[in-house]
Amino acid sequence: MNKLKREEMFRRLRAENPEPTTELEFNSTFELLIAVILSAQATDVSVNKATRELYKIANTPETMLVLGVDGLKRYIKTIGLFNTKAENVIKTCAALIERHNSVVPAERDALEALPGVGRKTANVVLNTAFRQPAMAVDTHIFRVSNRTGLAPGRNVLEVEKNLLKFVPRDYLLDAHHWLILHGRYTCVARKPKCGSCLIEDLCDFSKKTSE
Repeated sequence: MNKLKREEMFRRLRAENPEPTTELEFNSTFELLIAVILSAQATDVSVNKATRELYKIANTPETMLVLGVDGLKRYIKTIGLFNTKAENVIKTCAALIERHNSVVPAERDALEALPGVGRKTANVVLNTAFRQPAMAVDTHIFRVSNRTGLAPGRNVLEVEKNLLKFVPRDYLLDAHHWLILHGRYTCVARKPKCGSCLIEDLCDFSKKTSE
């Protein structure tokens, strides 16, 4: 995919969805951070279902810490890997209180030092909450980047670096959300919906479907 095609790709995606955002529900940067930690290997739908009730009881580091690991588990037990996630969330709450005055940091190193926060989670928070040009490469973005020819790479870090290099600057802040949504609903894993794809004519995928 060349520069002109990339430009046109994102022009169309923005025209269709001018203000894309995450499908995780949150009302604060802290709520976003916890939701992203919980979303690892889980669907946004399952996380939202759990956090709607959880955040009524605990939506700050202090109130979440009071809830404790066992108390938190009761709210997130329908989410995959909930035991490990509960421990990480409580440890992260303690760290936010002790190191950051209960404020979610806006720096990558500080975010990645929190329990349960890896590079992908940090990228989501940096991009969504702090509007920094970061790419959280999940399975959807990895697939779309390679399949379309937008930013091919052998691993997630390579794709992330290529996206930051190749996505036109004017579209960089929202590209993460457009690509996730495109991969989740159109450029799906098993059988992409090429026939109804907004960017089919720009895509390098050689096995296009008629669906």
